[in-house]
Amino acid sequence: MRRLLLLLLCAVGGCRARALPEAQLFPAGTEFTARYLVVDGTRIRYIDAGRGAPVVFLHGLGASMYAWRKNLGAVAAAGFRVIAFDNRGFGLSDKPPTPYDNAAYARLAIALMDSLGLSDAVLVGHSMGGAIAAEVAIEYPQRVRGLVLVGSAGLGAREPLLFRVGRWPVLGPALLAFRGRGLTARLLKSTYSDPGKVTEADVDQYYAPVTLPDYGRALRGALREFHFDGLEGRLDRIAAPTVVLWGEEDRWVPLGLGRALASGVTRSAFLSVPHAGHSVQEEAPDEVNHLLVRFLKDGLPRVPGDLALAR
Repeated sequence: MRRLLLLLLCAVGGCRARALPEAQLFPAGTEFTARYLVVDGTRIRYIDAGRGAPVVFLHGLGASMYAWRKNLGAVAAAGFRVIAFDNRGFGLSDKPPTPYDNAAYARLAIALMDSLGLSDAVLVGHSMGGAIAAEVAIEYPQRVRGLVLVGSAGLGAREPLLFRVGRWPVLGPALLAFRGRGLTARLLKSTYSDPGKVTEADVDQYYAPVTLPDYGRALRGALREFHFDGLEGRLDRIAAPTVVLWGEEDRWVPLGLGRALASGVTRSAFLSVPHAGHSVQEEAPDEVNHLLVRFLKDGLPRVPGDLALAR
């Protein structure tokens, strides 16, 4: 056990580096403006821009709305209202002790939609965010006009050792207390097919929230409470038209799980992007934006106007 701890502490890169201040974090320097709103008891940092049918973006575990930096502008320019937010426990949003389970995250998404006056929306979720988006589609079907699941969790995948150890009662908190910039860089690069595409600026943006005092507690809460296989046996309950989008070289959630997920959803299409890894929307944004906008423009008009009556 002691040897394992020493190895893991070495792996995380122990020493903390200086983090970027909030004024330099995304969306600083872009056409977007970050705002704060308290929903479901949680102070949430979010972006709301553009006009048209609303599209809500949900990021993955350990990420923030920075994960959508290369997609929001293209979707807004195509004539849609884009909403992205730092989910509970991540980015610069609140990091309470609890709750971090699937149902709680779905309630939070609905509460945010209510606060922004959205009767329904297209949900775009990456990784853990995909599992949350699918949970919303299952539990609140009248609120989801369409669904885009990008490298989505939900059917389970082999977790890194670090995540498994993070759940342990004593070693978990100790390990997460030593999180450093080096670990952030290694994890981020592992989500790309070509790690060389990850810039130092990208690492800085991902690392800044990691340094916040309650980040480790929040991450551990999500690892312990969230069921990453929570969609097993429930995919047929998704009624919304769905696009399942995968990077063909995804090492975190294998391509086969993407195909299995798509096959379980009644109204779905499976699309893959070559030479891209788990963070396909960051690594291959042009391809992802083309497919996403095509779905929004060609798929949405075919969905009945009154979702409640249609279902």
